[in-house]
Parts: sequence; C-alpha cells; structure tokens
Amino acid sequence: MSNQDEQTALLEIRNRIDVIDEQLQALISERARLARQVAEIKTRGGRVEAVFYRPEREAQVLRRVIERNDGSLPAQDMARLFREIMSACLALEEPMRIAYLGPEGSYSHAAVIKQFGTFAHPYAVSSISDVFKAVERKEAHYGIVPVENSTEGVVSETQNALIETPLQVCSEVDLPIHHCLLSRSEKPEQIRRVVAHAQALAQCRTWLQNNLAHAELEAVESNARAAQLAQAHDDWAAIASEQAAQIYDLHIVEKHIEDNPNNTTRFWVMGHEQSQPSGEDKTAMVLTVPNRAGALLEVLEPFSERGISMSRIVSRPAQHKTWDYLFFIDIIGHAQQDEVREVLEEVAERSAWFKLLGSFPISPLK
Repeated sequence: MSNQDEQTALLEIRNRIDVIDEQLQALISERARLARQVAEIKTRGGRVEAVFYRPEREAQVLRRVIERNDGSLPAQDMARLFREIMSACLALEEPMRIAYLGPEGSYSHAAVIKQFGTFAHPYAVSSISDVFKAVERKEAHYGIVPVENSTEGVVSETQNALIETPLQVCSEVDLPIHHCLLSRSEKPEQIRRVVAHAQALAQCRTWLQNNLAHAELEAVESNARAAQLAQAHDDWAAIASEQAAQIYDLHIVEKHIEDNPNNTTRFWVMGHEQSQPSGEDKTAMVLTVPNRAGALLEVLEPFSERGISMSRIVSRPAQHKTWDYLFFIDIIGHAQQDEVREVLEEVAERSAWFKLLGSFPISPLK
C-alpha cells in the first residue's frame, strides 16, 4: 500500500469514528435526560426520602453489558465504561456521598471508585467504625467497609460494627490488592521504618523479611495514612497503592510486594435500604448457637435440606460471653425469595441469637 493509499484509508476510518462519536454523544445525552426525568418523578410532591442508588438495577445493567459484549473490548473493560456512564447519570439525579476509611488513596477509596464511579463524592473518615457512624447519622448516603481479605481473613473492626449497626449490606465489591513499597528514598537499604495497616503488613510478611529485615514495622490506621507519614520522613516507607504514590509524591521502590499474587479484599456497601432481588444475589447473616452438642449442625441443616448453598461461614469468639461464638454466614439467594425467607425463619428459630445483615446483588465487576 502506497503512502497516499494509507492516508486515504486512515482518513476514511477516522471519519467513521467521528460519526460514531457523534452518535455516542447523542445517546449519552439522551440517557442523561432520562436520568433527570427519573429524579423528577422520584422527588415529585416534595419527597425528600427518595432512593436513587439501586444496586440491583445497576448489577442487572452491567450483567447485560457483559452478556452482549462481542469481544472487541474485554467484557470487564466494557462494563467499567458503562459504570462511568451510570455514575455520571446518577450524579444528575443525586450526587452520592460515600464514606470510606481514608485518607485519599486508601484501598477503600479505590473500592468507592470501582463501585460508584468517579462522579461519586468520596467522604474520608478516620476509622471503619466512623464509616458506619457517618451513614447512620446521614452525613453520607452510603459507606464502604472491608469485610475480609483472601490472605489474612476477616476484618474484626467491621465484624464488630455489623453486630450493632441498624444499616443493611446492600452491595459488595471485590478489589484485587497489589501493594507497593513507597518512600521518599529510592534505595531500600536507606529505609529504617515501614508503616502500613496491620493487614497490609501481614500480607507482605515474607517479602519484608526477605528484603527489609533491618527495618522496623509499625501498624497505622490505613495505608493512605502510612503514605502521608512516609512523605514526612526520608528514611520511612509505606505499603500502599500506586495511586497513593501519585497523590503523596513518593517513589515506588518496589511493586507487587504482596506474598499472594491473587490477594483480594472484599468490601461491603452499607446503607439504610435493603436491595431488591437482582436475579443473582447473596444474603448475609450473623448468629450464635445454643450451647449444646450438635447445635451448629442443627442450625445449618435447613440450608442443606432446601438446597441452598453457603458461600461463606466464618466463626469468631463473641465479645460479651466467654466461649460463645458468632457465626457469619453468606448464602446464595435473596431474603425475599420464598424458599430463602422460609429457611431464614427456620434458622433464626434454631439460633440462640440471629441477625439478618442484608441481601445484595453478586457484583458483575471483577
């Protein structure tokens, strides 16, 4: 192909792209106008308690996006593009304020962006318990909290808050966690202290022993806070994200220092309303069992009898009674489904104490 033919072919393709871009913009504008109409209908008559964020609706839209994807773009990339369009349209209905464990640049911050898009308004607080309080007081519409890590297990502070809060779990987010070592210094041998959240230190234990055995380790309230501290000391380093390196102007001394390359943290979105069935859902609960032989088997038996799958069961000591245990259980299905509702009633009757934490869509975003 001659240079002139190549330029002619490229010009034709670019002209076609321009036409498609114009069509896309017109369709996105139409979607935005429809979003405004939704807001007008929901606030008609001066209603102030209208619910704009519907996680089950968003999950259904994203599942359809993935199902009809033709492979020109990876399905998850296509879903993330639609996630941003929905985020922009939702902001026209009502800007969402989302509480998270800050400061800016934490993994919780990244989970907010993944679930709500860049048009949400992240609201940083200083502890996981403060995330719950911010939503309970309606300082934020929703809160996002870490529930468990694939390497280090459950997050105790979140579990403690779930027992007491009146809030509902209304959606979930799985976030791959890739830790970086960040510092003002570029040389590992100059680092004298490494700061990070306790879970991050644990997730990088072997790497730290092999590469920074000379450094002191200190746990702080979040990895983003660790990056702030590393910014203030030449011989300190933080374990945090690449985003934190950009925000706090730190060198990335080493990437991917997590011991498990498949390291993932699951987050839950907490709100005042229960999500409606989406077609692919989970239900979460916490309970205690009577103190007698076979009590746990008796409590779990209805799940097996009705063919309901448990996707997670975690035990931990109860705080208020010695040698009693709490069991956090997730099952497949929604509490509004007849068979699930009947099983939950039976399980609650057999439990010494029972609390339904919420039903929510299984996230289509990986």
